[in-house]
Formats: sequence, structure tokens, C-alpha cells
Amino acid sequence: MALDVSVGTGPLAEAAAQLLRLLPVRAHQPALAGVLLRADAEGLELAASDGEAWARVRVSAAAHTDGEAVVSRRALADTLATLDAPQLRLCTEGARLAVRTDRARFALPRLDLDTFPRPPQAPAAVGVLAGADWRAAAAVAGAASREDALPLFTAVRMRSAGAVVSMLATDRFRLAAARPAWSPEPGAELDVLVPAALVAELGRQAGRSAEVRLHAEEGRFALSWPGWTVGTASLAVAFPDRQLDQLLAAQAEATVRVDADELAAAVGRAAHYAGPRGAVTLELGDGELCVRGSDPLAGESSETIKADLLGDRLTRQYQARYLLDALRPFAGRQARLEIQSALRPTAFTAASPEPGVDLRYLVVPLRPADTTHHAA
Repeated sequence: MALDVSVGTGPLAEAAAQLLRLLPVRAHQPALAGVLLRADAEGLELAASDGEAWARVRVSAAAHTDGEAVVSRRALADTLATLDAPQLRLCTEGARLAVRTDRARFALPRLDLDTFPRPPQAPAAVGVLAGADWRAAAAVAGAASREDALPLFTAVRMRSAGAVVSMLATDRFRLAAARPAWSPEPGAELDVLVPAALVAELGRQAGRSAEVRLHAEEGRFALSWPGWTVGTASLAVAFPDRQLDQLLAAQAEATVRVDADELAAAVGRAAHYAGPRGAVTLELGDGELCVRGSDPLAGESSETIKADLLGDRLTRQYQARYLLDALRPFAGRQARLEIQSALRPTAFTAASPEPGVDLRYLVVPLRPADTTHHAA
């Protein structure tokens, strides 16, 4: 049936843009580049899938004629982003979907509706989190690997543990873990591996909501919040839970309390002198932390910032980008660094943790004389 619907330009443009960020169009998957538009008495739904992940979003709209159409989601998002009219009308016109305003008309080629892979419905709900807690916990995704050759480490491990959800990600050289509080459904459990890139984007988008609902069943995971449902197939591989959980029990030889933003800024400046290894040195002193960068070609830097030290005066080297990633979740706050012996990872936490989320980030130091580094 032909689609004909009037809708606010702003809400529809935002939905199309968010959908494109969640499901980027991949050149090697042209058949999955579309978005299904479905108008009915409840409004306008946009639905899309990239073969593994999928998303549905509903926006308020007035349907003149119930119907469906499929167009390129990139073309739709790009077209809507340029419009300044408050309202628009979507209607099928032969092989095109017309986007009409009072002064303009744009026509997008329609894709084959019959062969479009319709996204599934969400699994049963297993629990609820506060949106702010989900946003904070989703920061663990930054520690996951970006190497597709190691799919196990490109995911976020999510497990229910009573009143909290354990979330963990690692690329073997760093590890991040969070334990946000949640309200589980009676008898429900959560045990999934979710692609980290999707978790990171969901942290940005769903984290603005007052609360988010988690859905899961064997092999599938979904997150929903007002207007949106996003799901994915979970990775069916074994995760080294016990070994990684043991790393989180830090036994510090020195504990440092420092302003996270000041340290991140100093590390960023030292990174210009970090050389091909990207190595930045942290040297602990009485009431101060010295951040150094040194390279025969680039030169050297040394900067001292205020810090509270408890324990030994130690010196450690780290990759600058790993330090910056570890400090980012604690922006605007005091961070606590728990520095362990030898090459055991340094743990980054909030000096004054916020209620609801226990976030911990681990970074493995560099070997001072080596050109590579290894996981603990």
C-alpha cells in the first residue's frame, strides 16, 4: 500500500541521523543499506538492519494513508539534514519516495520492499537501568579491541550478578570494567557478549533517557528506551571471565589522587614528545606527579602537576593514548591511580565514586627497554 504521512522535520531528521550512526552503511553490504518506513495510526516507524545489529525507532506523525517504503538510509538522513521547514510530507510516487515541504520536493529511489530483511522484534525484557548509569558504564567499550581478527576482544562482556550488571571489555593491553546497579525482572539473568562499537554508540544515545530496558535471550541482546529499540546478535564465544576478574583485584604499591582533566591535558602535551612508541612516563613525588615525554628526534618535555601520593615513589611508562582513554570516563573529577608492582596493570577509578556505577579502568605499563608491551 502506498505510503503518505506528514511528520515534523526535526524529530525525523534526528531519528534518521541516529539510525545511521548506529548502523553505518557498509560498501560490501549494499542489500542492507536501506531503511523501512512504515506509517500507521500510531505514527511513523523507521527500521533497519546491517545483518547482525538492527534498530527500530518511532516518531510522531499523521498517516494519511497507511503504507511502507524502503529507501537508502544514508540518502534519507542526508536529505533531511539539509531541510529547515518545520514539517514535511513523505509519499510514494511510483518508483520514488517524495520528500515534500511547502517550497521543495526531493525524490529518493525506492528499494525492493519484498527482499528487504525486516528486523526482528526484541527478546523479552530482563531488567532496567538508569540512563545515566548506562551511559557511564558503556564507557568500558573504549577498552575493547578494534581488530576483527580477534573477535573475542571486540565485545563487551555483560553478566548479571544480583543487583548489578557486570560489564567488561579488554584488548589484552588494557581492561575496563563497570558494575551499574539494575532492577532485574523476577528470575531473569543476563549473560551476553555485545559488539563494543554498538555499546559505545548506545551509551551516547540511550544514555540521555531517564531509564533503559535490557532484553536478552540465547544469542540475542537488545536495549530499549522511549521510541527506540536496538538489538544485535551476541558473540557465541567463550570469554576468560575468571582470569580477567582476577586482574581487577589490584594490590597497589602506590596510590595517587589527581585531577583527571589536569593529568589528561599534561599527557596530551607530553604525547607530542613520546616518539614512535607513544611512551609517556609518570614519575611519582611528594605532593606532585611529573609527566615526561622523550624522543631523540622529537625532543623532550617535563611537566609537574599537583597530586596526593600514598605509598612508594614509583616511575612507570604507558602508551599515551591508553592513558587518555583511561582518564576520559573521569573527566571533571578526581581520579585515583592504583599502581601495582612490576608490569601489573595500573587501575584507574574515581576518587569519589558516583552512586550506581563502579567503574574501573586498567592499563598495562610499557617495558622501559622494549619496543612492544604485553598483557599481564
